[in-house]
Parts: sequence; C-alpha cells; structure tokens
Amino acid sequence: MPRYISLIDWTDQGIASFRDTVDRYEAAAKQFEPLGVNFIDVYWTLGEHDIVSVVEAPDDETATAALLALGSQGNVRSKSMRAFTRDEMRSVIEKTS
Repeated sequence: MPRYISLIDWTDQGIASFRDTVDRYEAAAKQFEPLGVNFIDVYWTLGEHDIVSVVEAPDDETATAALLALGSQGNVRSKSMRAFTRDEMRSVIEKTS
C-alpha cells in the first residue's frame, strides 16, 4: 500500500490548544480508518515542522482526502510526499531500462 510522509505544522488555533495534540491525533486515526488510511508512525518534532507522520493509504486521492479533512479542522497545515519502499524503488528503477 502506498506510503506518504506528512510534514505537519500547527496553525495559531492548533498551538493555542497544544495540550490536545495527542487526543487530536488519536481522533484523526479513527476518522481515517473507514477510508483505509492508517498512521504507521507519528512524531512530534523540534525544528522546522511540529509533527512528522508516516501514513498508508490505498491511493493518492484517498490520502489527499484524509489530509484535507484533517486540515479543514483548522489545527494543522500539512505538506505530504509519496514515499517509496526499497522494493517499490527497485521496481521504479527497473522501468528505466
């Protein structure tokens, strides 16, 4: 299943209620389940971004829908990238031959 790396930043609303961040993550995980989207890992980070997550989703459209739903709550903004496993990258490389 495709994986995505999401770089997540709190909005002003999100930082004002930072104490709820773990609860919001758990709620998002439950909200995503019916879509077939699962958090593989989530990390609260220091530096340029507040949270980094690894998410699996059936396809790009479903991943985008889940992240749009999350962003529409007003607590975070995200930038996401499709991530390839080692085996997936080998398949990509093979296609260049």
